[in-house]
Amino acid sequence: MSKIPQTGKTPGARQPQQPVSADPLATGTYAPEHPLLEDPDALAIRLAESEDFLRRNKNVLLGLLAVVVLAVVGAFVFYMWRSSQDGKAQAAMFQAVHYWEADSLKKAMKGDGQYVGLESVANEYSGTKAGNLANFYAGVAALKEGQYKAAADYLEDFSSDDLLVQARAYALLGDANLEQNKYKEAADFYNKAANYNANEQFSPGYLLKEATARELAKDYAGALKAYDRIVTEYPASFEVNEARQYKARAEALSGK
Repeated sequence: MSKIPQTGKTPGARQPQQPVSADPLATGTYAPEHPLLEDPDALAIRLAESEDFLRRNKNVLLGLLAVVVLAVVGAFVFYMWRSSQDGKAQAAMFQAVHYWEADSLKKAMKGDGQYVGLESVANEYSGTKAGNLANFYAGVAALKEGQYKAAADYLEDFSSDDLLVQARAYALLGDANLEQNKYKEAADFYNKAANYNANEQFSPGYLLKEATARELAKDYAGALKAYDRIVTEYPASFEVNEARQYKARAEALSGK
């Protein structure tokens, strides 16, 4: 059996041994962990380069530092200003809300001569929590007063982290649009209200309103879909009997 001659690249071949120097500082045998600390000349060169970089870019670096400082200071000042504005808005809004709860809607909206009304709070303190809430109160007041366009404008400027309150705002926007004969827009807002944190207590009522608005828009397929949702998703709701009754009417109107 012939033997295959082995070369240096043949697997298993013995590699020639390199002589090991006894000097740990010999070239190729020692890599210092921190070369700058162990080589004073290299450290001096690096420091000189850093100083030169700072001299050449001093204005740029100072400008960047000034921007950062101004941004931090500006954010702090804005936060403090907004907090003070919110405090003023809440104080101004207190009497307006009292009139709103007493159903004195004109005074609630316009003020009484001594205290400002919801309109002023919403406009002058926009961006504050109190100003945001004033939009909701003003929207409801305008809706009750028959000022449907104004009501929609106020309610569109309102937003809330409270899921039920936000859903209610969408439903009120539906009411404001319905009163302006904007049936499709109204139906879309009712649908949004029904789907926003959907629940047994409020969603069936919103869906019933949506179905009515879609019927007025002659969107019978959309109305049937809303009625079906009440029947299938909320069978224990108070609205389910009305939904079954109105569904039959919508089917007749749609020719089904």
